[in-house]
Amino acid sequence: MKKEKIKEKRLKMGFSQESLARKIGVTRQTINLIEAGKYNPSLKICKGIARELNATLDELFGD
Repeated sequence: MKKEKIKEKRLKMGFSQESLARKIGVTRQTINLIEAGKYNPSLKICKGIARELNATLDELFGD
């Protein structure tokens, strides 16, 4: 499930929700909702998350 992949990768990279959010220009609450599976991010946000977590879109958001 994508939410688990994002959180797992974020923690491995040593980012808090707040620090990741700042890097991609969203709020901590947005990252929290994405990780909880309660928000479907735009492609721009997905690309930002993937870039900062050094991952591919497919790795984080693919089935």
